[in-house]
Amino acid sequence: MTNCIVTARFIDIIHHLQKRKDFTSLRQFAKSIDFHPQCLNDILKGKRKVTIDVIRKMTETHQLNPNYIFSGQRPMFNKSGEAANDAPIVSVVVDKQNNEQIVHIPVKAQAGYTDQLHDPVYFQDLHTYSFPGYDLNHGSFRSFDIAGESMEPNLFHGDMVICRFVDPTILKKQLVDHFVYVIVTTDSIIVKRVINKLEEGFIECHSDNDFFDPIRIEQKDIKEMWEVKTKVSPFLQSKKNLRSGIHDQIDIMKETINEQSGSIKSLNMTIQKLLKIQRA
Repeated sequence: MTNCIVTARFIDIIHHLQKRKDFTSLRQFAKSIDFHPQCLNDILKGKRKVTIDVIRKMTETHQLNPNYIFSGQRPMFNKSGEAANDAPIVSVVVDKQNNEQIVHIPVKAQAGYTDQLHDPVYFQDLHTYSFPGYDLNHGSFRSFDIAGESMEPNLFHGDMVICRFVDPTILKKQLVDHFVYVIVTTDSIIVKRVINKLEEGFIECHSDNDFFDPIRIEQKDIKEMWEVKTKVSPFLQSKKNLRSGIHDQIDIMKETINEQSGSIKSLNMTIQKLLKIQRA
């Protein structure tokens, strides 16, 4: 166990306490563990490693579970330190200026994502970045690669969506019907348009592609939800872009309808001629 991993978990704990509103400022927190605010700031910026003495003070004043910070074994805090309305834990990565970065989850990393939701080391190894504009400064953000065809024609295989974390403690109020979300369950990550039925204990998930049937996900199986805020699509220099396949299918359907329309007209004319012959 390296001190880098312990420091990463320590930073994750600080962010958790901030979201839980256990302190109003980093200065106040530093004083609560008898630590110099500038030294704490240096730890958060990656300039200094956390010390055993700081961890000891954390276990005394904030009921930190030492097994968590040294081995990753949950819970993060001893029971006496867990608030009844404990805020959700979201592992984050920050840059040298202590600004939270967007963590990208590529397709190849999605299989193990659910099992490592609260492991800061896992997220440290993933690609992180910042993205200008699009109101991505308020909240925690994550990006996911799109795989498959279930959300066509709005999201295509190879697109990337940037999403904002949805607080599970107010999930019933925050989920908006017909908005698109990334849903992390106990065994998968899916992107769907959601109908909020949490009053009944589940959400109803719909694909934009009508070939896919709606699915139902029980609330107990939801690990995380991320609201899709923007998407990034590959650009091809060719005039034929990623949507050309669907356009081709529509053109074929139009041609088929036109051919069928011509056949119906021809048949109608034949019937009219036969009627005239019978009358004569």
